[in-house]
Order: sequence, then structure tokens, then C-alpha cells
Amino acid sequence: MTTKNVDYIIVGQGLAGSCLALQFLLRQKRILLIDEPYAHAASIVAAGLFNPITGRQMGKTWLADTLFPYLHQFYRQAETLLQTRFFFPMTLYRPFISVEEQNEWMARSTNDNYVSYLKEVTTQPIYEPVVKNSFGGLLLSQCGYLNTTIFLKAVRDFVNSNSRVLAESFVNDELDFTDTGIQYREWRATKIIFCSGANTQTSRYFSWLPIRPLKGETLSIEPQPKPEVILNRGVYVVPDIWKVGATYNKEDQSPAITEAGLAELKRGLDELVNFSYQITGQEWGFRPTTPDRRPILGPHPEYEQLVVFNGLGTKGVSLAPYFSDVLVNWLENGAPIDQSVSLNRYKSLYSKSA
Repeated sequence: MTTKNVDYIIVGQGLAGSCLALQFLLRQKRILLIDEPYAHAASIVAAGLFNPITGRQMGKTWLADTLFPYLHQFYRQAETLLQTRFFFPMTLYRPFISVEEQNEWMARSTNDNYVSYLKEVTTQPIYEPVVKNSFGGLLLSQCGYLNTTIFLKAVRDFVNSNSRVLAESFVNDELDFTDTGIQYREWRATKIIFCSGANTQTSRYFSWLPIRPLKGETLSIEPQPKPEVILNRGVYVVPDIWKVGATYNKEDQSPAITEAGLAELKRGLDELVNFSYQITGQEWGFRPTTPDRRPILGPHPEYEQLVVFNGLGTKGVSLAPYFSDVLVNWLENGAPIDQSVSLNRYKSLYSKSA
């Protein structure tokens, strides 16, 4: 068997693995990507929405001022490199539900923390043929969506033409340690990076990490008339791909769509929109979440050749570009990984599991 040398092996090709692969290839690194395609992978099921103002309290998302300029630059560069269109910046509209909310956002509109993300605060109804908004609403900039299906395929094709993709499951028993790194079958590398999402629970080396699968369901619809902005209140509606989502179910671990998920999404959609629609599909997937809602990056506590990049949760589109860069800068240049995302914050869990 002839040994094949690469710089890095990546296991998993969701958003984390895809962005990491591009970061390596942009730096002229040789990689092997191991990933078995899976129809219900969270990165494929997701609508790919990115939005700097989120949550029930509609606050600026963590690290927004760093993450959002970077993701816009990264995905545009990726489109040029891959010669494929998959990145769609777009205005997002969130209707108000009360005069009190109107007043709150009129006050916030002068706050320097929010100015760059606010396109307009309106107290009058707009988009009336498509959305229920008696009190007006909030138009947000720096939002949009990534067509994840097209993006992941374009990355996979590019990696396959420039390095190598193994379209199969990773086999733990075939990983060996060497004096200079690791060997997987005939492939040798200095490091192997696991970007396995919720599947980390079955990993031999990283199952102790608190990666919690969070089930989400989405709908595909055919609306009439069709909105030209992203709508988001209770559920989101993403134009062009016409996805509605998403549920957040911590208890349901069933690998299937549910009637409860369908009812929840229909209820949220009916409360948000005026347009008629036909449901054309329903999907499910498991997001890899962490207790503190922060990604996990860094080397295994005992085996430094093994590295993890995981826990992107519900915000993979916005987190993956920047933190893949952080990880590569650590791997290549020894740049520090901030404690807020470092695997080190969970090292005590490994000690307990050993």
C-alpha cells in the first residue's frame, strides 16, 4: 500500500468542515475530506439564514461586529473561487406586535450598537399583501441566506478536483498514531480535524464533549404572492428557496418529521403572513449545540493530533467562516484560541470520563 501524504484530514462536511476545507485550500494546503452524504444533515435541512439581531429580546448577536463583516467577505470570495452563486444578502423584515415595541425600537435606532444593522424602523404597515404588520416593523440590513445545498456541493466538487474526498463514513478502528501525526488507511497527515456535528456523540475520542443534538423541522412552501424580503417573527420565511422554520425541540430525538412540528410551523406561519401557500415538503435535522451556545475548537486533551471544530448550533452560517479562520491560524501559526470557544473550557469533563 502506497502512503499518501496530506497536511490535514477533515472528517465531516457540514458548514464547519466546508469552511475549514476552503480555508486550507486558499492557503495551498493538501487535505483529505471524509464525509458520507446524509439527506438529514443539519447544514442541508437549514434555510441558511444569517441575521445579526436575534432572540426573543432581539439583541445583537454575540460577536456580530466581527462575524458579519467576515462572513460577507468570506462567502463572496468563495463564490468567486467556486464560480457558483449561493450567497444572497437580503433585507429582513420583523413586524412589531405592539406600540410598546415600536417605541422601544425607535429609541434603539439611535444607539450606535445597532445603527449599522438597522435599515429602517417603520410605524406604518408595509408589505401588506404578504405580511401581518398593523404596527409596522423593523427592516434589518446585513441579513440574508446561504443556499447551503448549493454551497456544500460546490465545496465538495472543488475539494475533489484539488485534493480528495472519501464519500463514506469515518471508521475509528482505521485511525493510527504516528511519530509525526496520524495515519488513516494509506493517508498520512499531521492532524485530523473532526467536524462531525451531532454525530460527535458516537465518536471514540470526542463523545465526552457536551454536544447536544437539537432537533429542528422546516417546511417548504409555494406562496402566492411571493414576498421579496425575509420575514421573521415566530418563524422565518426565506424567499427563493421558500423555506419556513424552524422548530427547536430538545426532547424529541426521533429521526423523522412530526405532526407536532408541522402544526407548530403552520401556526407560526399563519400568525405572520397574509399570503396563501401550499406546503410542498417537510424536513428534519439535528443541530450540534453546546451548553453556552459557543463553538468548540481545539486539540484533544490527550492526543494533540486530534482536533475538533464543532458546536455551531443554530448559527453555523455566521460562525463557520470566522472560526474556521481562527482554527487554521492556530494550526498554522500558533495563534491563540480564545477561551470562550476553546475546547479547554470542557477539559474537566474528559478527566471525569477517562
